[in-house]
Amino acid sequence: MNTALSWIKAYVPELECTDQEYCDAMTLSGTKVEGYERLDKNLEKIVVGQIEKIERHPDADKLIVCQVNVGREVIQIVTGAPNVKEGDKVPVVLDGGKVAGGHDGGPLPENGIEIKAGKLRGVPSYGMMCSIEELGTTREMYPEAPEHGIYIFGNDVEVGSDAVEALGLRDTVFEYEITSNRVDCYSVLGIAREAAATFRKPFVFPAVEVKENGESVESYISVDVKDPDLCSRYIARVCTNIKIGPSPKWMQRRLAASGIRPINNLVDITNYVMEEYGQPMHAFDLDTIAGHKIIVRRAKDGDEFQTLDGQMRRLDKEMLMICDAEKEIGIAGIMGGENSKITDEVKTVLFEAATFNGTNIRKSAKRIGLRTDASGKFEKGLDPHNAEAAINRACQLIQELGCGEVVSGMIDVCVPMKEDVQIHFDPEKINKLLGTDISKEEMLRIFEMLELKYEKETNMLVVPSFRQDIECAADVAEEVARFYGYDKIPVSLPSGEATTGKLPFKLRIEQKARDIAQFCGFSQGMCYSFESPKVFDKLLLPLNSDLRKAITIANPLGEDFSIMRTISLNGMLTSLSTNYNRRNKDVRLYELGNIYIPKALPLTELPDERMQFTFGMYGEGDFFTMKGVIEEFFDSIGLRKKPSYDPEAGKPFLHPGRQAGIVYEGTLVGYLGEVHPEVCDNYDIGTKVYIAVLDMPQIEPFATFDRKYEGIAKYPAVSRDISMVVPKNILVGQIETMIEQRGGNLLEAYNLFDIYEGAQIEEGYKSVAYSITFRAKDRTLEENDVASAMKKILNGLESMGIELRQ
Repeated sequence: MNTALSWIKAYVPELECTDQEYCDAMTLSGTKVEGYERLDKNLEKIVVGQIEKIERHPDADKLIVCQVNVGREVIQIVTGAPNVKEGDKVPVVLDGGKVAGGHDGGPLPENGIEIKAGKLRGVPSYGMMCSIEELGTTREMYPEAPEHGIYIFGNDVEVGSDAVEALGLRDTVFEYEITSNRVDCYSVLGIAREAAATFRKPFVFPAVEVKENGESVESYISVDVKDPDLCSRYIARVCTNIKIGPSPKWMQRRLAASGIRPINNLVDITNYVMEEYGQPMHAFDLDTIAGHKIIVRRAKDGDEFQTLDGQMRRLDKEMLMICDAEKEIGIAGIMGGENSKITDEVKTVLFEAATFNGTNIRKSAKRIGLRTDASGKFEKGLDPHNAEAAINRACQLIQELGCGEVVSGMIDVCVPMKEDVQIHFDPEKINKLLGTDISKEEMLRIFEMLELKYEKETNMLVVPSFRQDIECAADVAEEVARFYGYDKIPVSLPSGEATTGKLPFKLRIEQKARDIAQFCGFSQGMCYSFESPKVFDKLLLPLNSDLRKAITIANPLGEDFSIMRTISLNGMLTSLSTNYNRRNKDVRLYELGNIYIPKALPLTELPDERMQFTFGMYGEGDFFTMKGVIEEFFDSIGLRKKPSYDPEAGKPFLHPGRQAGIVYEGTLVGYLGEVHPEVCDNYDIGTKVYIAVLDMPQIEPFATFDRKYEGIAKYPAVSRDISMVVPKNILVGQIETMIEQRGGNLLEAYNLFDIYEGAQIEEGYKSVAYSITFRAKDRTLEENDVASAMKKILNGLESMGIELRQ
């Protein structure tokens, strides 16, 4: 954004500083100035001169000799300009003065061009009359300047006065980089407020008083907003007896300095107010509005509309349109239509000032490929209170510049506006946050400059509606820091207590899981969290399985990535299949990743995201290898008790006789087994595959990293070996459970060391042998102690149908 310093000073009249001081101070207070340009750079000794007499050059047909009154004297100037005549007032560079450049349209010299007295074809010349280009500017800024020739002043300038001042070039244009959250600073008034607060000078808001003609606006226009979610406020005012002409020079200069080309008084007023207030406006020819009615509604898919630039734009139902009783007349917040444009014959004008949904304007502008100054402001989200002030300012200028008459009243369609934000004022907390010792009175003085009202009774700060970026106490502290001065905040070292850094408990478990998996020869795999619904069929899941109740992605990459996974096996089996088909002999993979279980479909709340620890392998190793890995992991995270294994896991994707649920202290924490051969075929794996899945949220409550030291045993252990004939339907885990239950306090350990099936064992039975160790911590065991414990164990085993082997 660009603004002229003179425009800023119109609202901060006491502002006195150099250009560099302004640049530095504004940047330090948070309004970053990218750079600046002096409009009078390299313009020296240039005055207003009046041509008193013109004679032909005696030796050149294309040159004339002028006698020019420059105030204190009359000097002779030889020129070839074709557009001057006697009585004209023109800019004159005196002997030894400088101009910015030539009139050839080329780049301006860095140090300008010095003008010296001399002779042209033998006739002395003591200065030079200037074109607008030689003064370092263009016809866009001075549209009244001739295309080729000397600039001619009006009669309102004084002979001998400063021509640069008369042209309004004693000014500086500053370029700002405004952050998107400071919507108020996309206006001259917003920048002026910042300048007033930065330099601690009074801010003078423009006095707006609209003189109305007594007619009622309701007799001219009506407004109907069909989509208030996209248009929260729409204000319409009417001006009659419009007279189109050039805008005054001061307005043209300010617009040109901001990068806006002056056109005529009506267009210039809307642009001027947009720059001054940051509120885009639009003017319609009321005679082109059918039914004298404005309807704000969404467009229809496939409609086409011709904008003011003559281009046809394709519309859709998400775009907001300004319409009359019969047709569209403008794309809301972006550009008006060719069918309602202002012409020189206009008599009655409808002014529009509205507040549109910023996100919708941004998306609409992008879809039609048209971004304007107005849309650039609307898309940031404007203050609805500002619309009324801006439209009244435009009507005031209409009346003051003699462009027309203002009809009494306005049409204002507005949804309830948000109440001003209130923030608790805590000076101590602000100082603590900033590391300062600023008094409460100083803070209140800063808030007063920024128009934040302090309510002493409630100790609350009321934030004005134009400061949409101030939402919490930290924002208030930032305002104090900005205008107290970042350079005044003392340097201090950070304070705090030294603490020992460590991972959270959950992450420590996951890190241990990775360590154990890699220790056991598994490599980490990374699988997608989204997959295809066809996965359920590949895994042989029944049609009524809860695992089929998956979350469908609203914008999937494709059907193969259209749902969030409810089971982790597909990714693992896909990775194993890839390795198998690339002839990798022995592969072991693991994954730590989430599954997503919806609590209800369609979703009413976030799903249950559960971390799954998944193992998969083929080649070397079997079911018991996988079982050993699981128990190694359990031991590493403090699960000291042995898990049990339920053969009735009921997993359709696992081999019916080679699967088990993993149970720890009565809680099902996972499952393991050999993958069903049909599932292996579905994944093109031609060998046995073993998998294990642990549900980490179920395991976490049992985990502990606390370690209890126990001294070396002082008393000897006693071991007993037993060999049993066991029915095949009894699992080893059941035997171990019985040993634990009956062994008592003296039981230290037990170890399975033999399982035998053969000719010496009756069919339907197996031989199982255990070594059982007993120890007392406070004494040496006697035979009676061990015999009593063994008797209890054997009695329990006999009750299960187990006999000692003879």
